[in-house]
Amino acid sequence: MFVDRVILYVKGGDGGAGMCSFRREKYVPRGGPSGGDGGNGGSVIVRAVAGTDNLADVVHRKHWRARRGEPGGSKECHGKNADDLIIPVPPGTLVFDRDRGHVLKDLTEPEQQVTVAHGGRGGRGNKAFATATNRAPRQHEPGERGEERWIVLELKIIADVGLIGLPNAGKSTLLSRLSRATPEIADYPFTTKHPNLGIVSISGEHAFVLADLPGLIEGAHSGVGLGHEFLRHVERTRVLVHLVELLPPDKSDPLENYRTVRRELELHDPALAEKPEIVAVSKAELTGSEDVRHRLERELSREVLAISAVTGQGLAQLVSAVVDQLNALPAEAHS
Repeated sequence: MFVDRVILYVKGGDGGAGMCSFRREKYVPRGGPSGGDGGNGGSVIVRAVAGTDNLADVVHRKHWRARRGEPGGSKECHGKNADDLIIPVPPGTLVFDRDRGHVLKDLTEPEQQVTVAHGGRGGRGNKAFATATNRAPRQHEPGERGEERWIVLELKIIADVGLIGLPNAGKSTLLSRLSRATPEIADYPFTTKHPNLGIVSISGEHAFVLADLPGLIEGAHSGVGLGHEFLRHVERTRVLVHLVELLPPDKSDPLENYRTVRRELELHDPALAEKPEIVAVSKAELTGSEDVRHRLERELSREVLAISAVTGQGLAQLVSAVVDQLNALPAEAHS
């Protein structure tokens, strides 16, 4: 199960109470205060962990509560601090405060983390209140309450290259051909309900991450079809490979379909339309591919590739074009 958005309740552990006690030892007739401080409550921390690619591991636990600190003891014993509670998430996860709506942290790299609910401080024992004029204090503090809030975890897939296009344009087939990924493939629209990732190796030494992103339809920027579920993941990719289907099942015009996808990208976020784009006519083994390719070239005034995941036509040229685009970009350009 692929999950890319969850809402969680988080609460830091309460601090342990301070102790009120006095020394009761033989031969110590005037034993002073000896109550220790309580331990601090654990904090709730969201941490990016390498090797995970979605939020399925956390979706079934809606409430995350850290342990409370232990109370202080006699003989000035300090209560034990509680351990922090770690919520593991994939790199690329945005952490929001649900009620205030602001971003707490954008976890783009493994081991980055953010404390979403601080644990409460432990209360002071009566020993801490002893002064020269108050030698037998009975004051002691309860522990502070831990912070609590609702948070939203929203995953945006981090990939070097994203495959975009209308449903059934051949993205999943291309991903399976270029990498060892095994996405679901069928001859009906919206086979891909979530992003699939694959590693494309180049000469055995270099590689890039390729994402098959769910197809979108007109109106996706406002939530139609898979809507934002698709567009959110496009934001993280560095280069877009736009597949244009030669013979759409609905008999629509391939050139107009290209314009539709580009329009949805720009309406969602104008920055998406500025990303480097490689355009390729898919299913080039079919008759008429050259005509569509030439029409697109005239429209865009730049080269358009013709590829076939079935026969392998143009795949080496596509990979080479992708590598050239990636090499021309700064290494940190992920958004």
